[in-house]
Amino acid sequence: MRKTFLLLGTLCAAVYASAQSMPAEHHHHHDDADRTLGRVSFPTSCAARSQGPMEHGVALLHSFGYTQAEMQFRAIAKDETGCAMAHWGVAMTKYQELWGEPESAALETGEEEMAEARRLAAPPAVVTGREQAYIGALSAFFDPKDATFQQRADAYEAKMNALHAAYPDDVEGAAFDALAILAAESPTDTSLSHEHEALAILIPLFEAHPDHPGLAHYIIHTCDTPALAPEGLQAAREYAKIAPASAHALHMPGHIFARLGMWQEDIDSNVASVKASEKAEAAGQPGAAHQMHAKEFLIYAYLQVGQDQKAKELTDDMRSVGRRMEAMPGMDDMKHGGNRLDNEVRAVYGIEMHDWKTLAVETPAPGSKEYLKFETYWGQGVAAGHLKDTKLAASALTEFDKGVEALKKSPYASRISSMEVERNEMVGWQAFAENKPEEAATAMRKAADQQDKLGQGEVDIPAREMLGDLLMMEKRLAAALVEYKMALKLSPNRLNGLLSAGMAAEQDKKPEEARAFYTSAARQTDFGKTSQRTDIAHAVKMVGTAETAMNN
Repeated sequence: MRKTFLLLGTLCAAVYASAQSMPAEHHHHHDDADRTLGRVSFPTSCAARSQGPMEHGVALLHSFGYTQAEMQFRAIAKDETGCAMAHWGVAMTKYQELWGEPESAALETGEEEMAEARRLAAPPAVVTGREQAYIGALSAFFDPKDATFQQRADAYEAKMNALHAAYPDDVEGAAFDALAILAAESPTDTSLSHEHEALAILIPLFEAHPDHPGLAHYIIHTCDTPALAPEGLQAAREYAKIAPASAHALHMPGHIFARLGMWQEDIDSNVASVKASEKAEAAGQPGAAHQMHAKEFLIYAYLQVGQDQKAKELTDDMRSVGRRMEAMPGMDDMKHGGNRLDNEVRAVYGIEMHDWKTLAVETPAPGSKEYLKFETYWGQGVAAGHLKDTKLAASALTEFDKGVEALKKSPYASRISSMEVERNEMVGWQAFAENKPEEAATAMRKAADQQDKLGQGEVDIPAREMLGDLLMMEKRLAAALVEYKMALKLSPNRLNGLLSAGMAAEQDKKPEEARAFYTSAARQTDFGKTSQRTDIAHAVKMVGTAETAMNN
């Protein structure tokens, strides 16, 4: 989950520009029949005509439709100049809680909007105590001049905890409190205490309010880690039905489906999200750029079911999609994420397909910021180990470390711990290339242990699976099989995990175990009908041979 936060933070870095150039959204009442974003209740002291639009804006917030939400709240503020909570709403779009730390422009806008909210809420204005609590909570995040992000997040969480305690029947307050708890978690905190605290709020409320978008959404994010993924399955199955108008809501179930190895469900979820984004793009509406994140998930899922060509087409196309999103007029969520995703999916595709020669010469997407080049050099480092290319291993690590230094100076410095796993993987492959097997295994095991604690991203290559690969190449078959099995427990139904475990068992003269892994891989890929991979063909052949022997 933590790596996902870093990813989305870098995707959204440039979205924090001034919204003054954005067109105003049509300001109209959203009546009870309009439930395409789910059902929320957010009464305010603003005029009756603003009630529906305010709830629409809050529903957009719950599905991270930040660009549209900002347009909505600004339209309300323009229409009703005395509505304090409209300014609270604009500021809420600047603290994108699970997508990274606000940059200076976002902090400045948030501070200005909250100052205006406080001014409008001051006597003689008649504003409820609940509204004052919302304004006070978000002011605690934006007001401090020199506070760190963690200090701001902690202050907001404390105020939201108090709001939830004071107004226990406010479902929106409970949902936003759970989100604040998640957002205040330190990147190095592996205890899952914040997740359990959030779930204690979210799960009972979701049972009572099964059509609430925020509750379903935040359960998925809370459970977006191997240890908790099963607890998020019910919310994953429901969220897209609750908010079918949101491309992000259509995508989010894929986070849990990917964690649980439910690849067809993952594919269906993200295909629907891409269609919704493309519809928004055709209509010139915000939400178009969400397709890049959905396609990232699709590439990974297609690779797990042996649909190699579909994965390759999407991988090759990511750069042009990113450029098209960047060139769109106006603002859009994730609009500037193309380079980061392009670098990532090319590395992942190359590693998954074992295309070491192509991976070795891959270069970052043109125009990538230094701290967005990580994945390219990580891919080179992995390739270098398999190719026994010591020169490439060294140069890739040098370039990777440049990215680490750049990250330290960026708004995402607190996310540096998530890079340590990839760096240790690269150190392991470098040692392997240098014929230092014990050093290689030690470094790779360190990476695997770190990843087990920090949590693996949904489109990551498991470090423990890489450790198995390394041990296989060192002819330590039994040890490799142990690591593959453990990796498959944390990342169920990963195709390369199944194939590699089958190969380790086969070579270690464990035919029954080998057959079980090969059978899973064969069935998962429709018996290799859409793949040219030789290892899938081998699995299919072994399954067929074993079945023939059993029938005879």
